[in-house]
Amino acid sequence: MDLKERIKELCKKNNISMNQLEQELDFGKGYISKLGKSTPNATKIQQLANRLGVTVDYLMTGTTEDDSEHYYTNEETREIAQEIFQNPDLKSLFHAARDLPPERLKAHLTFIQTLKEQEEKHNDEGC
Repeated sequence: MDLKERIKELCKKNNISMNQLEQELDFGKGYISKLGKSTPNATKIQQLANRLGVTVDYLMTGTTEDDSEHYYTNEETREIAQEIFQNPDLKSLFHAARDLPPERLKAHLTFIQTLKEQEEKHNDEGC
């Protein structure tokens, strides 16, 4: 399997067409189709790997250091990472949480949990 075929397979697994992927990453139309005939741009290969949730090594060779199919340790982790990547609000929360000291993060989580409980209570009361 070559680079283009691996990208096509990963697109299928991620429920995205190669055209959509090219548009999302601001690549020229047909860029992925031409990968078998030209030397790939390292920056673009890294963008593809990041977006598809795999390593550059996997894209280029079909293998990784531990010879697993995905960069992530399991399917749930891959799905969560993909959801964060695609949702700007979740991405923003993730970045904010990563930069907060632990005590501030705990305060924010408590606040969000309280809001969720209030919303659930409000919905249960039929309001």
